[in-house]
Amino acid sequence: MNKRIADILEEKYRLFHCVDFVATDPISIPKSYSKKQDIEITAFWTAILSWGNRKTIINSAQNLFGRMGASPHDFIMNHTEKDRQIFEDFKHRTFQYPDTLCFLDFLQRHYQTYESLEDAFVPEVLDPLHPMKSRLIHFYDRFFDHPNALDRTKKHIANPAKGSTCKRLNMMMRWMVRPAEARVDFGLWRNISTEELMIPLDVHVERVTRKLGILTAKKANWDAVEELTSYLRILDPQDPVKYDFALFGMGVMEKDGLDLL
Repeated sequence: MNKRIADILEEKYRLFHCVDFVATDPISIPKSYSKKQDIEITAFWTAILSWGNRKTIINSAQNLFGRMGASPHDFIMNHTEKDRQIFEDFKHRTFQYPDTLCFLDFLQRHYQTYESLEDAFVPEVLDPLHPMKSRLIHFYDRFFDHPNALDRTKKHIANPAKGSTCKRLNMMMRWMVRPAEARVDFGLWRNISTEELMIPLDVHVERVTRKLGILTAKKANWDAVEELTSYLRILDPQDPVKYDFALFGMGVMEKDGLDLL
């Protein structure tokens, strides 16, 4: 382990892991709700929409959930097929009306049986060596295991079995699992440990970690996520993904932290 890199990541984690981070980040959307199910639904869906400019992501999410009224969970549980017509003109990049219908259908069916969205990430057999990979594969299979599920929507739900980095799902898992210290993440899901979390590998994190020399995988895929998270576990075995704040902050706020090395 390079002590200089460890010191940099710890310093930048302390700098960026604060409530000021929330206002301009997509996590600000679920932060506007207090009911657990509302937070889960908006966290999941906002994360799925999180590609592109952050301001555009936030605007799209506000547009989407604004159509559901005060409680997205109440809307999910009680809406009729006719009510779905209000989403006909909603789109975010390639996420369009058919995808919205698919999400509404899955969430309605799920919450008719389960109290929490966390239950959709609990496989019968959890791989002890790759627990998060097991959870994300299980979620993907559950989401699409229904006649109403659409093939076109598969591009919006990542699957580590297909090599995806699963950046958006890993980000959502960080939001829901990490403790709510500093009033950033939520800590609402207690049956998944912070030790299991995997780094949300986006272009900013990839760029910074390649510059620091701690990511060597040639491609940004699930293997790269495993490599980078394994390194971060050396620094903090219980909470490796806390360094997402450091890496993302260096990539976006400090434009790669070019003065660090």
